[in-house]
Amino acid sequence: MDAQGRGRADDVDPADQWVLNPNTGEYELRLPPSAPQSAVPGPRGSAPAPSRPAAPRGRTTTPVAPGRGVPPPRRRGAPPEEPLPGRRGRRPVKKKSSAKRALLWTGGTMAFVLVAGATTGYFYLKHLEGNVGTTDVGDVAASNFSKDEAFDILIIGTDKRTGEGNEGYGDAGSVGHADTNILLHVSKDRTNATALSIPRDLIVDIPDCRTKQEDGSDTVVPGQEDVRFNRSLGERGRDAGCTMRTVEAATGIKPDHFVMADFNAVKTLTTAVDGVEVCVEKAVDDKKSKLVLPAGTSKVEGEQALAFVRTRHAFGNEGDLDRIKVQQQFLGSLMRKMTSGDTLTSPTKLLKLAEAATNALTVDKAIGKVGTLKDIALELKKVPAKNISFLTIPVVDNPAEPTPVTVIIDDSRAPQVFEAINNDVSFTEVKAQQKKEKAEVAARLKGTKSAASDVRVRILNGGAAGGSAQRQLSYLQTEAGVTKSENAGNADAALAKTTLEYAPDQADQARRLADIMGLSGAALKPGKSVTNSQGLPTMTLTLGKDFKGAGVKLNSATAAAPNVDKSTADKVQCAS
Repeated sequence: MDAQGRGRADDVDPADQWVLNPNTGEYELRLPPSAPQSAVPGPRGSAPAPSRPAAPRGRTTTPVAPGRGVPPPRRRGAPPEEPLPGRRGRRPVKKKSSAKRALLWTGGTMAFVLVAGATTGYFYLKHLEGNVGTTDVGDVAASNFSKDEAFDILIIGTDKRTGEGNEGYGDAGSVGHADTNILLHVSKDRTNATALSIPRDLIVDIPDCRTKQEDGSDTVVPGQEDVRFNRSLGERGRDAGCTMRTVEAATGIKPDHFVMADFNAVKTLTTAVDGVEVCVEKAVDDKKSKLVLPAGTSKVEGEQALAFVRTRHAFGNEGDLDRIKVQQQFLGSLMRKMTSGDTLTSPTKLLKLAEAATNALTVDKAIGKVGTLKDIALELKKVPAKNISFLTIPVVDNPAEPTPVTVIIDDSRAPQVFEAINNDVSFTEVKAQQKKEKAEVAARLKGTKSAASDVRVRILNGGAAGGSAQRQLSYLQTEAGVTKSENAGNADAALAKTTLEYAPDQADQARRLADIMGLSGAALKPGKSVTNSQGLPTMTLTLGKDFKGAGVKLNSATAAAPNVDKSTADKVQCAS
């Protein structure tokens, strides 16, 4: 039901009917009554009032005693009549005041309005849901979205020429490659997020992937080795699930869901928020993208915004890595605009944004409902802009090419980035984390340390590389003097970080082993001891995924700060 459908004024903007509920922080539909109401009728079947002659003009009618005539009716709102002399006045009949009657009528009307509003809201949400495209990628994506866990969403921008006015972008006849790719990690506690860009020219191995056909059947698309990342989508019928598998194979990070957008997404989203501010150090006049901007700050939207994020010839060395930096700066600005008070307090902009976003997106089936997409947006909104980090997978030029045009993963720096994301470590809070962990170390390790020869520990492999438990055992026994140690095999479950569990009376042993291995205070887990193979009480050291190798000091705080270029969503940067 809408305003026009009920005979209401045609100039009412539906967006103006959405009102911010201060109790929930969300907009709700509020529809006014459908038409002016007539006066409340009297009881059904009541007799009409007896007629009486009207008083001549200029004269008043004086009330008389019963039997001597009929007194005129009191006008509504007039003061009550005095009783006649000698007669006890009757207690006046208690009537509902006009204010109470109005309240009852308003309450009844509002009840109807709320029902109508809820119905309209439901149909509007179903309308938005119909805008969103979905792809069934099977069990590659998580079965649902959890508000209580960290999550990773792969954002894919395709170069397919879909939509009006996009004939000049991308490759003619492109099936829609993975042209722009960002793996967005949102921390469990919502204090931080990391947007990791994946270069389209990164050389990777694309694994075999199962895809769903239009007739409902499944087929397996064979994988390929040493090819560009962008070929993980579109080519040979590969869907977004194939791109998700490729990300996991290359980085070890498993995306939970995907969101895919085309060229129209940039145009419609920027138009919905009335433009996005961008900054360039030098004036731009790119003949190929038709981007023309003066030096300094400008506002772009629609075609101009798309040209800004697509151009490769206006910045840096005209390569894809420099274009990625510009795209990251643009996304930071778009995030600031979308979460600004100017946008969030405008129902009109929010509705335009909802329409633009749902029309431009294709997602996996698990998050295809508008309610789920809203939940994801609200969870992301909790993250402060200053703690949203933009960075790119560390890469080096491809040595297999005489004149490199592609890149490969930098094995000396990239693993630290992947590990930090997998372990839910923020790139913007490393200093605070170091300070916190030092305090924990000081508190937990304060006290005496036993001799290394008195340390009794069993070692489990809980996610480290194969053979790590045995190699660490050899190091402790031959190099560190911890002779009362043994290999206890694999742990029941994988851990992100190495832990040492000990009983209160083993604290001095725990301090010594922590000193030997460089364990942080967070790694020490006071608890209870178990018995070793000789039946003696022992501590339990579980090597997690952060284990670096036998004899290598383990300090999670310093490991979380790899040498990579990054920016944050709260900072305004100028493209150069």
